[in-house]
Amino acid sequence: MQKKHPAPDAAKNLKNRPKTKLKAKPGQPAQPTEKKGPHPRNRHLGRYDFPQLIACRPELATFVAPNAYGDDSIDFANPEAVRALNGALLKLQYGIDGWNIPARYLCPPIPGRADYLHYLADLLARSNGGVVPHGTAIRVLDIGVGANCIYPLIGHSEYGWSFVGTDIDRAALASAQATLDANASHRFAIELRRQTSREDIFKGVVHHDELFDLTLCNPPFHSSLDEARAGSERKWKNLGKEAPSSKPPTLNFGGQNSELCCPGGEAGFVSRMIAESVHVQNNCLWFSALVSKATSLPAIYRALKQAGVRKNLTIEMSQGQKKSRIVAWTFLAERQQQAWRNQNRGD
Repeated sequence: MQKKHPAPDAAKNLKNRPKTKLKAKPGQPAQPTEKKGPHPRNRHLGRYDFPQLIACRPELATFVAPNAYGDDSIDFANPEAVRALNGALLKLQYGIDGWNIPARYLCPPIPGRADYLHYLADLLARSNGGVVPHGTAIRVLDIGVGANCIYPLIGHSEYGWSFVGTDIDRAALASAQATLDANASHRFAIELRRQTSREDIFKGVVHHDELFDLTLCNPPFHSSLDEARAGSERKWKNLGKEAPSSKPPTLNFGGQNSELCCPGGEAGFVSRMIAESVHVQNNCLWFSALVSKATSLPAIYRALKQAGVRKNLTIEMSQGQKKSRIVAWTFLAERQQQAWRNQNRGD
């Protein structure tokens, strides 16, 4: 077994982070009650350095202007501005060249996506002596990788993990592949697979004999396009702006129908994901999904109980005013988890 190296400052951060008090209602998993900010290993803790970002992505300059407080910023309600910012951040912080996505595809906020990966790294470290495992031997399955391919790009840059990204959208996969083709250091560590069935999540993309240390997923948020538009209208009002009357309000992070909504919204999708994970329970150490709405949790907890998972965790996250959480679960007992770690790897 190869020796594992901690992520930069990982052991220090894990040791010195404040203890979390756990409270739980009967029949529900314990949840952290402390207030959290961005993960301490997140590269995006401070203000954006727009001169450096513009040097990486000159077209970003078009969208940068002083905000109400006199600080340089962009209009986060403008998908083109967010896309230019993301491309600059990926180049400056992670060395990713040529990142782009087609118009109207989901362009997520990179700091929050990085947080998800860092908390998953801590999840692996928690049962590994406080050491985050690095290297391509750690395999991660990204359900709904999207045109942006954000999680594999950041996850491989930060930890050297290998990824399999799945999606039902051919155009999204083609866009993701174009980014990989422009970055040789990532191309051979990230594989893209098309899910041909809208009814399945794991079936057809997880081979019977392959293993994943983690799965992650940013599920469709809304239950319908009408709900998505209503949510977008609220965002525009919160920004103090009027939504365009001639067309549906633009979502600041874009998104195609399959990226934004599905029957039952995120609670329905994650519950279905949990039910399907039963059939691949021995193929993965930790399953996980990002959950944006606290109101989705009761249905998800019911699905976890019905699936008979061995252990589940709810990890709270916060980015500015945005609060979300990761729900993670495993079917493996502690002894089986230890055997997994002894056999599988990381450098």
